[in-house]
Amino acid sequence: MKNNDWKERLNIVYSTNPDFKYETEDEETVETPDKKQQKLRVSIEKKGRGGKTVTLVTGFIGNENDLKELGKMLKTKCGVGGTVKDGEIVIQGDFKQRIIDLLKADGYTQTK
Repeated sequence: MKNNDWKERLNIVYSTNPDFKYETEDEETVETPDKKQQKLRVSIEKKGRGGKTVTLVTGFIGNENDLKELGKMLKTKCGVGGTVKDGEIVIQGDFKQRIIDLLKADGYTQTK
């Protein structure tokens, strides 16, 4: 039976070509390199956040699940809230040195 899922053929109404195949966006899984090869950068940011100070962890290369797992570990160890989106980890508060120490203890040696 033909797969007729409307979500997979969004933005295409009808095609008269009998050999037409709907293009689906398959996400390619990115292999996460070793922790020693990750070049993570930890910085403090205050602009555009309503005066609140946040700690940003950027430079992670790999799939989204590994990034979320790292973000969850950092939030738990610091005891604060935060989020993981757009390839960066946002931790509420000024925890720059503590996060650098946690990342180095976890095996991320190229952390600044």
